[in-house]
Amino acid sequence: MRSAEIYYQDDLAGILTETDEGDYVFRYEDHYVENHPNDFITFSMPVSKIPFSEKLLFPFFEGLIPEGWLLDIASKSWKINRNDRMGLLLACCQNCIGAVSILPIIEEDEAA
Repeated sequence: MRSAEIYYQDDLAGILTETDEGDYVFRYEDHYVENHPNDFITFSMPVSKIPFSEKLLFPFFEGLIPEGWLLDIASKSWKINRNDRMGLLLACCQNCIGAVSILPIIEEDEAA
């Protein structure tokens, strides 16, 4: 299972998780729902206490991953399979252009 903190501007908006089964879940943080009810990260995922779930990476996050020659460079540099969409998102999208940034959550098992 891999996860990332999703920031909207400087606020932690939510957590994106890829489950062990390969599904994706995005959940807005409770404090974000209370303090920023109209500051959604994408129209297709309005601020809500109900988690969003998909079999494939959400289109908004998919759109942050580089394409073309830049994807080739990222894939080769970090030795990430082009089909590992969560891996590419975690590696390439920490400093995105725009208001959203992705910060990988390092699990204790991975850190050891």
